[in-house]
Amino acid sequence: MEEYLSGVQQELERLKKQHDEVMEKLLKANIDNEHLQGQLSESRGQYEHILSEHDRLLHERNHAVHEVQELRQKRSQMLSVLVTAMHCEFSSSELEHATDNFSSLLKIGEGGFGCVYRGTLRNMTVAIKVLKSDGLQGQSQFEQEVAILSRVRHPHLVTLLGACSEVSTLVYEFLSNGSLEDFLMCAEKRQTLPWQIRVRIISEICSALTFLHKNKPHPVVHGDLKPANILLDVNLVSKLSDFGISRHLIQSSSNNTTMYHTMHPMGTFQYMDPEFFATGELTCQSDIYSFGIVVLRLLTGRPPDGIKKIVEDAMEKGDLNSVVDTLAGDWPALHVQQLALLALSCTEMSRRHRPDLSAVVWAVDEAMKDATTVPSASSSRPVSDENNTPSYFICPISQDVMSDPRIAADGFTYEAEAIRSWLDSGHDTSPMTNMPLEHDELVPNRALRSAIQEWLQRQKTAL
Repeated sequence: MEEYLSGVQQELERLKKQHDEVMEKLLKANIDNEHLQGQLSESRGQYEHILSEHDRLLHERNHAVHEVQELRQKRSQMLSVLVTAMHCEFSSSELEHATDNFSSLLKIGEGGFGCVYRGTLRNMTVAIKVLKSDGLQGQSQFEQEVAILSRVRHPHLVTLLGACSEVSTLVYEFLSNGSLEDFLMCAEKRQTLPWQIRVRIISEICSALTFLHKNKPHPVVHGDLKPANILLDVNLVSKLSDFGISRHLIQSSSNNTTMYHTMHPMGTFQYMDPEFFATGELTCQSDIYSFGIVVLRLLTGRPPDGIKKIVEDAMEKGDLNSVVDTLAGDWPALHVQQLALLALSCTEMSRRHRPDLSAVVWAVDEAMKDATTVPSASSSRPVSDENNTPSYFICPISQDVMSDPRIAADGFTYEAEAIRSWLDSGHDTSPMTNMPLEHDELVPNRALRSAIQEWLQRQKTAL
């Protein structure tokens, strides 16, 4: 009996011990459960917060998208109004008819931007640029060209005649001699560009850049200056074209510099400012770099790859004549040296070491002095009627051949004395458009002055 009771007692103690262990585990489980419940509650709170934040951000995103769409619509409407006010708004059917439904036989150019066709619109021959419609880039280039070329006019900037907003198409004056690149890439055509004409082209592009960089209220930088974007008319007068990636520059309040910043630099690599490529900072000095490469190409007739190193090496050896394009005729040795030094200084790696436009203009003017005293080879290649005075030599006010042509704020060129008399008499509008003039500054049109002097010299020789 005692053994039985002892066994029962041991069993009870064992069960009690198990009970205590179970109770301890249960207590721990309850504590863990309360902790997990707390975590669950906290997670639910975080989830609800994230959900609320998601809804808020989604609402802001939808609102932002709506605002962007409205802004794009307003900008499109403004551009349409601008095109209508400043130029012509052409219909897509007009453009199709003008190009024989965009016939490949009338295609005169093609690139990443789209295609260019020759066409006839309203009894005039025009160039019609059809920008690619896929994505935002084509639309952006269309808007940029309209925005800039609708506001600036200059003898050496291609003239925008109108546009078709419906199909992102631009209509320009037609320049029959194509691009400078066409001439530089063909030995036969290079022979028709004697050194006098090449120097004049350099002067004309310099004049156009000066006009753009001094634009008010904000300077304009071209951003893709290269021979393919320099067009030549029937008289081999040059005009800058393709303003699809051009930008108005805004002065920074932090460092007092004027620039445009982008995370995706665009342009043609061989002509692109190394600092722009590295930093995305586009400035007027970026155009100066590209201008330097263009000068080197005109001087040597060579492709752009490695052209700077070739000229540097020749200069170090004192043998610049070995790289000068002999198809251009007998370059004056002094001006070969001057233009080579100018081009190399323009293409310095650091923009701080590049010359400003005033220094460039001076160097080009020095070269132009000799270019205008020697009859150019263009006289042996009849591109216009020598007996008739070219219309752009005539002052719109006095109707006489200009001796001191000046570019006014409206982009037109006038005889200095005539336009000053116009302004001094109290006029603040353009004699040509009757639109208000933004300023009364007059920029010397040195390229036109040189062309007039050359023409007058040929007239005397002919007599």
